[in-house]
Amino acid sequence: MSEVLTQYRRHKGLLLLVAPGLAFFLVFNYLPMFGLVLAFKEFRLSAGILGSEWSGLENFSRLFGGADFPNALRNTVTISLLRLLFGFFAPIALALMLNEIRVSWYKRTVQTVTYIPYFLSWVILGGIFLMIFSQSGPANQISQLFGVSPIEFLTNDFWFIVVVIVTGIWQAAGYGAVIYLAALAGISPDLYEAAVVDGAGRWKQTLHITIPGLVPTIITLFILNLGHVLNAGFDQIYNMYNPMVYDAADIIDTYVLRRIVLMDFGLATGAGLFKSVVGLLMVVLANSLARRLSGGEQGIW
Repeated sequence: MSEVLTQYRRHKGLLLLVAPGLAFFLVFNYLPMFGLVLAFKEFRLSAGILGSEWSGLENFSRLFGGADFPNALRNTVTISLLRLLFGFFAPIALALMLNEIRVSWYKRTVQTVTYIPYFLSWVILGGIFLMIFSQSGPANQISQLFGVSPIEFLTNDFWFIVVVIVTGIWQAAGYGAVIYLAALAGISPDLYEAAVVDGAGRWKQTLHITIPGLVPTIITLFILNLGHVLNAGFDQIYNMYNPMVYDAADIIDTYVLRRIVLMDFGLATGAGLFKSVVGLLMVVLANSLARRLSGGEQGIW
């Protein structure tokens, strides 16, 4: 006990700085976990959470036995995997290109321009892209200049998913590039100087020094991204989709929203709990695989 008090007195200032962050996570992340019991109850508003009767796995039976959730699950996994496949490497490529720019003002300008979209709400971006990809929007006007007939970007299942993936990558690539640029800053300049002495060009330096230096960061972010495999981007899709593309764009989060609107809180909580459990399992499995393949050197724990 005395050791704990000694450590507290020694680091009291730092603990006070951490306290607001801990309070935030406690209030908004941990206390709401009490509501997870709704997934196993037949919730009645008049009885409240504690007074509602237990229903066991009935909500999960309804969840997977219905027609809507399996379709939403399939769409979520499809969009997430496509986003991971094409979007994961975009910030890496952008960071590598920015790292090669030697004109500092131009590098800062490009970095700022690509970074800003991350801070724009999808309410704003969704409206912009709905205008751009509409039947009479700029995208179709440009395509017609090359003799291509108008494309139904927003009402065709395939093209809508393409728009979602491309615009999502555009919005997030700049932020991801900043993380990789920070990792690049940690690579020792001595390695590049030694490579130049040995006659290595920029390509060989990138291949044998830069990319290996990014591997720990790449593995960490890949593991964390796998934890979001059932998060297909609610804000983006909710602000862009329409009834014409529900079959391809209805995801778990939009399904949960509909259940909440219908006050079916048990089913909505069950879907959310399913997402969380799958995300946790994906992170644990990916981390274990990364540590096994790297001999215990890589991983987030």
